[in-house]
Amino acid sequence: MDDSSDIRDQPSIVSRFFSSIGVKYQYYLDRLTPYTSIRWVAAVSFIILFCLRIIFVQGFYIVTYALFIYYLNLFLAFLTPKIDPALEFESEDEDGPVLPVKNTSAEFRPFMRRLPEFKFWHSTMKATLIGFCCTFFEVFDVPVFWPILVIYFFVLTFLTMKRQIMHMIKYRYIPFTTGKPKMRGKEDSGAVVHGT
Repeated sequence: MDDSSDIRDQPSIVSRFFSSIGVKYQYYLDRLTPYTSIRWVAAVSFIILFCLRIIFVQGFYIVTYALFIYYLNLFLAFLTPKIDPALEFESEDEDGPVLPVKNTSAEFRPFMRRLPEFKFWHSTMKATLIGFCCTFFEVFDVPVFWPILVIYFFVLTFLTMKRQIMHMIKYRYIPFTTGKPKMRGKEDSGAVVHGT
């Protein structure tokens, strides 16, 4: 009997279908990767569309609350360094480890996030689409007093952002690249020389 004709070795039609969809999905994600501003405009547009849906139906406040708490967690992971110095040092000593500020002998290493920007965007998009789909099912429309949720969300955001800013100050890091000095390469210095 020929083993190559064994039906157990061949993937099923359903498996091949989902595999081809996964490949196409990854292809389009890879194509979108360099277009940061376009991706975020789309994400903010979907969030606005979700908020308009919530305002229109006057419900699904628990879904909205859970979605915005998830956004807050994603944003905090985006602001946090990949290797958190607070986890590596146990005591509260002021002379504890800090992220490198300036060292001319070491190679330049950019700020590495716990959650990279692309994964932050991708998770935001997926969560928004899932939240939007949840607004079409009545089972997720739990009656709550929504002003309490709004107040609690803003208090939670304020406290967690305050803690994150104190963490940034204590361990001396800035998670954003705007305003930071940029390294000049050979092309930049060559252009200046040829221009004069």
